[in-house]
Amino acid sequence: MSDCSSGPVLDASKPATEEVKSNSEDSTMAQESPKNSAAEIPVTSNGEVDDAHEHDFSRDLKRSLPSGLGLSETQIISHGFDSTKEGVTEGGVHQGGQRTQTKSGPVILADEVKNPAMEKLELVRKWSLNTYKCTRQIISEKLGRGSRTVDLELEAQIDILRDNKKKYENILRLAQTLSTQLFQMVHTQRQLGDAFADLSLKSLELHEEFGYNADTQKLLAKNGETLLGAINFFIASVNTLVNKTIEDTLMTVKQYESARIEYDAYRTDLEELNLGPRDANTLPKIEQSQHLFQAHKEKYDKMRNDVSIKLKFLEENKVKVLHNQLVLFHNAIAAYFAGNQKQLEQTLKQFHIKLKTPGVDAPSWLEEQ
Repeated sequence: MSDCSSGPVLDASKPATEEVKSNSEDSTMAQESPKNSAAEIPVTSNGEVDDAHEHDFSRDLKRSLPSGLGLSETQIISHGFDSTKEGVTEGGVHQGGQRTQTKSGPVILADEVKNPAMEKLELVRKWSLNTYKCTRQIISEKLGRGSRTVDLELEAQIDILRDNKKKYENILRLAQTLSTQLFQMVHTQRQLGDAFADLSLKSLELHEEFGYNADTQKLLAKNGETLLGAINFFIASVNTLVNKTIEDTLMTVKQYESARIEYDAYRTDLEELNLGPRDANTLPKIEQSQHLFQAHKEKYDKMRNDVSIKLKFLEENKVKVLHNQLVLFHNAIAAYFAGNQKQLEQTLKQFHIKLKTPGVDAPSWLEEQ
């Protein structure tokens, strides 16, 4: 019985030993395989990772995962330490055996497209709000409820300028009337002189008397034309002063008054907000009102400075212009009614006034050359 039992024992022990050995080798390889797959990464001569090994590794990893889970396929591209590029990850979802790739990249935010209609609407809204505030300020001032900013010295100068403008306009109208009447008188004197000269030729017994009167009327007509030239020059200079220089200054005054009304309107708004409660809702409104008030205050100060400068220069120009024109007007009138023809002509030469000869056209540009 010993022989029969020993034989089978030896034969059965050999396969068992081989099975234990193979199991131990498999466990050893399973433990070493992650180290080998992670440690043995082939590198090229430039220091970069070989992509062929990575593709094989990702393919093996994909095969090892269950296909029914629908997981995303991930591909990782590594770079060397000297590379300045960042890693890029591409992911795709399996849908019915096909893979849809989505690429990530820098997001570019495009500028908001400006709408002209919205810009016009915003301008209309700002204009309407500003007009409402200014209208409310004007009504409050007229009713005596609102306060207004007053520069006493500047307001006095503006009032004097407006009063002087009315007086200068009256002088201008009277001078124009005088010029019209003098023109009619000169025209009548010229016709009367021609009539006397005609009669002196046809009436032999009154030849000398008609001749004296004809010469007198012609002389008066000539002096009247000289005086008319001086008066027209006076009118042109005063008209330029009144309707251009003074009017330009008054336009600046109007802009100054508009800036003053806007300044007072926004000042009143700021004062009302400061009197109210201060909380999270009112503080932004107060800051915005303070910003608008400061902007309109700067505009008001600038316009006030511009008006002061223009009034100063206007006063100097007005004195200079009116001094010369008043001297011209006086000397021409005095010489005309004194019958001093020489003095009248000298007055026109003094002020560089050239008279147009009746019936003679202006010289062409060739003749002037």
